[in-house]
Amino acid sequence: MLVAEVMKIDTVIFDVGRVLVDLDFQPLLGCMARSAQQYTMNEVIAAIDLHAHERGEIDGSVLIDRLHGLTPLVERAEVHRGWLNMFAPVKPMFGLMNDLKARYQVHLLSNVGDLHWAHLNEQYDLCAQAHDAIPSFRAGVMKPDEKIYQLAEAQFDLTPARTVFIDDLEPNVIAARQRGWHSIQHQTPQQTIQLLREMGVEC
Repeated sequence: MLVAEVMKIDTVIFDVGRVLVDLDFQPLLGCMARSAQQYTMNEVIAAIDLHAHERGEIDGSVLIDRLHGLTPLVERAEVHRGWLNMFAPVKPMFGLMNDLKARYQVHLLSNVGDLHWAHLNEQYDLCAQAHDAIPSFRAGVMKPDEKIYQLAEAQFDLTPARTVFIDDLEPNVIAARQRGWHSIQHQTPQQTIQLLREMGVEC
């Protein structure tokens, strides 16, 4: 009996938040703390309807207006800065992505709004680090909805069995596996690199 050949990975897809960049909400929450009402980040996310923003239904200007409405005692420009200044690069993951790009198709698939996407590209030249990218605000749909994975399959021209997806959130990872992708729930760079190697990815 012939043994089926294991298909080699040729495509690696990275999430962005908490994979390539860490998130620190304190600049924003610290700014908002000067208002009469104190907020948790979950309360802020619900109040501004962040998911609608990340689906592209609410643009960045409207989002900042909503944030400013929660803390009117603070200048709008300061609220805007607080919203942007929440990222720090995870240097080992940027290094991994750049290393893989020479031998694999490397793409980005991120739940993100227009303001953060523009900021990340300005600060870290994010799109230049990958061959292609799908930010959710342009797709009009967010992970873990299967439609964004279907879009990725078409736009990236990928073969699911040859693709590995790296994301920090379990529902997003499960959704990728249901499409036939390999996937890794990212926790640390060291663990992700080891799991990639176990899949035969040269890194």
